[in-house]
Amino acid sequence: MEAISAKVKSILTKHDSRKRALIPILQDIQAEYNYLPELALRIVARSLEVPLIDVVGVATFYRAFSLKPRGRYVVTVCLGTACHVRGGPKILAEFQKRLDLQPGETSPDGRFTLETVACLGCCAIGPVVVVDGDYHAQTTTRKVETILKKYLKKEKKNGRSKKDRIH
Repeated sequence: MEAISAKVKSILTKHDSRKRALIPILQDIQAEYNYLPELALRIVARSLEVPLIDVVGVATFYRAFSLKPRGRYVVTVCLGTACHVRGGPKILAEFQKRLDLQPGETSPDGRFTLETVACLGCCAIGPVVVVDGDYHAQTTTRKVETILKKYLKKEKKNGRSKKDRIH
């Protein structure tokens, strides 16, 4: 708790010159923790003298924010019309099988969070999957394992590997 308080206060200090810069503050907290801890939201509300309900309202309005811990890698599968007709649901099913997750869940080891989106706005290259900000165009079920291994390899290279098995 004290660690969160200290870190959030340092983020608030960084934004002090731009009082009420709620979204950039929440972005920095999200970057630090991979989600927005309740204590952090309370500290921000108190510091900015904004009702907690308003801070939570912003945090829940924008999809970029999460109130639950997310994995190091967020796998977002597009299920918009163009991606859907090109196999988006099958690609989602393959990610679900390999990660043993349902959309909205995070793996117990904290590596991956699986999400879906109605449209990513890049229909011409669909079906599209986004992982860690990287767009994977014309994804097929055969490419799913390769995509996941790329991030496990990246993690291992950075020395953060716990176990390298994909279901």
